[in-house]
Amino acid sequence: MENKKGILLESGTNELEIVEFLIGDNRFAINVIKVKEIIQPIAPTKVPHAHPYIEGIIELRGEVLPLIDLAKALGFGPSNNPAQDKYIVAEFNQQKVVFHVHNVTQIHRISWKQIEKPSQMYQGLEGQIIGVVKLNGNMILLLDFEKIFVDINPQSGIHVDRVKKLGQRDRSNKKLIVAEDSPLLRKLLHDTLAEAGYVYVEFFENGEDALNYLQSIVEKGKPVESEVQLVITDIEMPQMDGHHLTKRIREHDKLKHLPVVIFSSLITDDLRHKGERVGATAQVSKPEIAELVQVIDQYIL
Repeated sequence: MENKKGILLESGTNELEIVEFLIGDNRFAINVIKVKEIIQPIAPTKVPHAHPYIEGIIELRGEVLPLIDLAKALGFGPSNNPAQDKYIVAEFNQQKVVFHVHNVTQIHRISWKQIEKPSQMYQGLEGQIIGVVKLNGNMILLLDFEKIFVDINPQSGIHVDRVKKLGQRDRSNKKLIVAEDSPLLRKLLHDTLAEAGYVYVEFFENGEDALNYLQSIVEKGKPVESEVQLVITDIEMPQMDGHHLTKRIREHDKLKHLPVVIFSSLITDDLRHKGERVGATAQVSKPEIAELVQVIDQYIL
């Protein structure tokens, strides 16, 4: 995985690479962009009174990192063949974390179009699945790693309190649209943006739905600026990701002037250039909601 930067895709192609791994006989995946490396298991140091999903901590190149038992977090039993177990070292939400999985199989290059939205029956606010990929006769489930991380450490999530510190200002006449696939994050963003005074917010489950909405405004002959003042988008979304959405907005004569803020767990120093390349106005790392509100204020107030 060390040389993965050579295979990372160009920004805005609406493609991604996923690392497929096993928990029991079940196939799951993580976006390659989140993966720093894959290593053989190291005996962890147990931590007293840790969350049940935390196996302990390990030291890796001088860093002390939490080790999450992904099988336990997903409600599965222990490994049937511990000799095949692997540790996936990941980075997102400005945090590094290690996931204990039962095997790592291969890397697939796919389009976000191939990722189907999970059914409402097993999604919901508490769902841990953000998409389903059908490949070679198998179903691979794309996990919501941010949700798993927030379950373990609620302080790493989005909090209304951080917005309250910004004080009251009149923002109520401004209209925003948000593309975000996680039901939990849509609710948190709704609550926090309302607390900040942004009450006219239209939410979409992916970049494609958001783009269709913007194009429908143009088709009706309305000036876009009167209907939407700013777009907020996640990066990882089924059907159309945030980088491709941003690129499509920038290529559209009537939409290209709209400010687009990428709000994602994937905003790191290594990956910021991908958002810059597609023309993002600003990029804010989850869960920095107060910074997001300040950026919105900067561009539309």
